[in-house]
Amino acid sequence: MEVPSAVLIFTSMIIISNLVIPLDARAFFVFGDSLVDSGNNNYLATAARADSYPYGIDYPTHQATGRFSNGLNIPDLISEYIGVEAPLPCLDPAHHGEKLLNGANFASAGVGILNDTGYQFVRIIRMHEQLRRFKDHQKTLSSMIGPDKAKQLVNQALVLVTLGGNDFVNNYYLMPFSYRSRQFSLPDYVQYIISEYKKILASLYDLGARRVIVTGTGPMGCAPAELAMRSTNGECDVELMRATNLFNPQLVEILQELNHQFGSDIFISANSQRINFDYISNPQAYGFKTAKIACCGQGPFNGLGLCTGLSNLCKNRNEYVFWDAYHPTEKANRLIVRRMMTGSTEYMSPMNLSTILALDAAN
Repeated sequence: MEVPSAVLIFTSMIIISNLVIPLDARAFFVFGDSLVDSGNNNYLATAARADSYPYGIDYPTHQATGRFSNGLNIPDLISEYIGVEAPLPCLDPAHHGEKLLNGANFASAGVGILNDTGYQFVRIIRMHEQLRRFKDHQKTLSSMIGPDKAKQLVNQALVLVTLGGNDFVNNYYLMPFSYRSRQFSLPDYVQYIISEYKKILASLYDLGARRVIVTGTGPMGCAPAELAMRSTNGECDVELMRATNLFNPQLVEILQELNHQFGSDIFISANSQRINFDYISNPQAYGFKTAKIACCGQGPFNGLGLCTGLSNLCKNRNEYVFWDAYHPTEKANRLIVRRMMTGSTEYMSPMNLSTILALDAAN
């Protein structure tokens, strides 16, 4: 017997309080810094912002959105790959009603693991506030769809966390003889921020996150900003690469410890250093012209100051790994997300995102 189309519709979704909720929809929550901020800092009194030309020059609207990119960023592209609507910034006035069911982007440019990271940017959403907003989001969901369905939505959500880089470039190495560099040797500082990061990740678990992709830091010493300030021959800065090499293995270690503690593969490690270094070390193999010079900027390697309408601006963004002094172009972001989706255990451990989706679909 032919099943009426209306019945088919209602087997794949429910309606609560006039909100249509697809049962197979997956929410996406994003935490972290400028690599994943989709515009929260637009709504804050901060210097860490990307809300003017030429940011967004290749975004679908060709307008600056607050993304630190010429176009789409990593959360946009993950959303594109997994077939969900990219979560809105939590501060976006449009982020209400049905949009809350898609998740939220809590990331804020300038933040780090430590509360004192990025103090020079004044008002940013530090990690304790990002976690509080996540908790508040869940309370709103509970009032919309009931506590059980809200809990299910969060438990089944995909979560992305990107932190750590600012704790070095905008804290420990921000200036000679910074407070943290006088307080800690580099190995001790890494151990300290790793211990603090573990607390943040444990808090995410306590708040219901069950599928969490955690990115390590990329090769920080290779960013155009660091080449401009620290390199004499265009080679990646040795000290920042040392920091990267200390931080990332310890991050993997605490993710393994947390997974053992919770008895499941909750936390997935994305090896950002390896992912990025592939095309930074051999840009031509990936269709880039350069991995040293930023598309937008000024000074050596276009690595000094902010990307503004007065900056040097490349004509073909697809030829550049870096959009500005620190952030990848959309093309580079696409390569990053492709590795996250399908990369081997050298890139994604213990499994890639495609495997996660297949496993979760089977359960």
